[in-house]
Amino acid sequence: MDDDRGRAAEHRPLILDPAEPEDARKLTALRADPHIEFRDLRASLRAEYDRMVAAPDIAEGPEADRWIYYPWRAAVVGLPGPRTFRMIRLDRNRNKLTRAEQERLAGHTIGIIGQSAGHAIAHLLALEGVCGGLRLADLDDIELSNLNRVPGTLFDIGVNKAVVTARRIAELDPYLPVRIFEDGVDENSVDEFLDGLAIVVEECDSLDMKLVVREAAARHRVPVVMETSDRGLLDVERFDLEPGRPAFHGLLGEVGAQDLRGLTSREKAPFVVKLLGAAGLSPRLGASLVEVGETVNSWPQLAGDVALGAASVAAAVRRIGLGPKLDSGRVRIDVEGHLDELADPPPNGEPVWAEAPPEPVGGPVESVLACAQRAPSGGNMQPWSLRAGVDGISIELAPEYSTAMDVGYRGSAVALGAAVYNARVAAAAHGILGPHEFVEGAPGSGRLRARLRLGDDRSAELAADYPAVLRRQTNRKLGTGAGLADGALEELTGVAEAAGAHLRAVVEREDIEEAARLLGESDRIRYLTPRLYEEMLAEVRWADDDPETGIDARSLELTGDERAAFEITARADVMAQVRSWSGGSALGKYTGDRVRSSSAILAVTFDAIDPRLTDYAAAGAAVARVWVRAERLGLCVQPISPVYLYARRHAELAAISPDFADTLASLQGRFLDLLEVPEHETMALVLRLSYASAATVRSRRRPVLGVDTSS
Repeated sequence: MDDDRGRAAEHRPLILDPAEPEDARKLTALRADPHIEFRDLRASLRAEYDRMVAAPDIAEGPEADRWIYYPWRAAVVGLPGPRTFRMIRLDRNRNKLTRAEQERLAGHTIGIIGQSAGHAIAHLLALEGVCGGLRLADLDDIELSNLNRVPGTLFDIGVNKAVVTARRIAELDPYLPVRIFEDGVDENSVDEFLDGLAIVVEECDSLDMKLVVREAAARHRVPVVMETSDRGLLDVERFDLEPGRPAFHGLLGEVGAQDLRGLTSREKAPFVVKLLGAAGLSPRLGASLVEVGETVNSWPQLAGDVALGAASVAAAVRRIGLGPKLDSGRVRIDVEGHLDELADPPPNGEPVWAEAPPEPVGGPVESVLACAQRAPSGGNMQPWSLRAGVDGISIELAPEYSTAMDVGYRGSAVALGAAVYNARVAAAAHGILGPHEFVEGAPGSGRLRARLRLGDDRSAELAADYPAVLRRQTNRKLGTGAGLADGALEELTGVAEAAGAHLRAVVEREDIEEAARLLGESDRIRYLTPRLYEEMLAEVRWADDDPETGIDARSLELTGDERAAFEITARADVMAQVRSWSGGSALGKYTGDRVRSSSAILAVTFDAIDPRLTDYAAAGAAVARVWVRAERLGLCVQPISPVYLYARRHAELAAISPDFADTLASLQGRFLDLLEVPEHETMALVLRLSYASAATVRSRRRPVLGVDTSS
């Protein structure tokens, strides 16, 4: 085939559209040539596209397919169109680079002057897809001595270095525009080279041209990046932000390009030392500079150092292109230095947990207080204060233990009600039960107090729950998914009704699956809302933490993969990144998996259109009774608190999670509909019931009046 594209055919492939008559004729001629190899990759690449997760609809069909002719390869390759090709090739960049970031970077053209070290840089920029075009300059041809660091081959010897780089990039991505300057860049062509560039990477050997490039970059307001391949020295000069900035950070003083023109390698050495700094040179480069012109032709470079430099330049290019802060200056990314710092990593041994202290023995009043302290509460924060007087016990809501999800202290009131129930059970078992009452302060004040007077009642019904109350625990282990035993739901419903509450439940697998989706999505929002996320992490107690409040990490019953995921999501910087992507679809998996393994999902509800804290407290007592009865029936219980549990209006949802208020409102409505909760009923708590093995550990409680308890 005639080389009708001139010298461009030396480094650029021909992109042929079979729908165009002229291109169709060229394809016919190529097929008739027995020396031309054809490879059609379209079907395999489309299959790869079909396997992509969350592949977008890019509205590019077979009409965009092209045949790519590589003259220097005597080969033609069939490919999908450029958008499909780019989407597939760069898919594994996600989410080190998001698709939006890739699109932004694709709007930039980057120039690389000097194709010894520059070859690796240009290829890496193309490989990462962090540019929309490349401009390459070098006047020299490949020599055998270049192949210690230029990733060419013997077939490239005698070929212009810029051509070799462009060919390699074309074989990676034929759609990426690449323009070459085979005569290099000089005072007459530098402005043409820089025109329209977003960044110029300067890797030429000529010291005078280094200055010429910087002077032109300042005129064009183009940032300059340079990597020196010795101890990872990276220079960034932001002439886009500081056009008056002196070249080379002012290290050469008043030296001009004319002062550096035509120097021998030996004569360049003093200026190289000024630029690099004698103290900063590696010992081997420093010693080699002494030998330049004597025992070595020029300063040495290693391919590994060049590759490291390319990675550093690519990182700087990404920053400049995407906008994160990157000032002018220099830094060393010294691999050799870091290798001197090799050390054993800290061991990954299991943490050593302190044994829970033995439970002290006290009198009846101390036992009542200790039993009240065992009541369940959100995050095991025990949002109450307990006091014993001569004629009774006071349990007062403690607002300082509230969280964002505890809207209007409603969750704290439920916990306080459960504590009152525990106290009454213990008092009945010890024969000192008397009447109790709830007293609420002004609305919104968080003032709620329960008083249990001491008497001589021994209510057999309450006392029967005492052993079960002492054993009560949260069990977060995965369940078997077996259905509830016959009559279990009816019995639990009767317990709730007897306590003045109701039970709304889902037990069918399809409904449990839907509950898993809804509750998992709520947990995702909890992770993605900064305040909720911080409060959630603050609830978890590890071996070195104060164990008397919060959730013992062992009681989370994390599987190996869940533990790994938790360690990652416990990093605030990771979650900030996920939030910036509006991602995190897997964040609700922990809760979703446990709900799916359930036998039933229950909501304990109560009648109230505009409930007061005393109503929530009364419902809390019903929750405690249902929980205890469920365990007596052989069921494991885990409370689940969706973010919207205690929100009753949209403004409250917005206060909890401003970015997700509408989503939470939708989730709340769908969850209430799933459980068929009537409009006149209010949820006190959601419970997950399952059949599972015993919990690993119970979270502990604060000591009461010197009594140290565990639960």
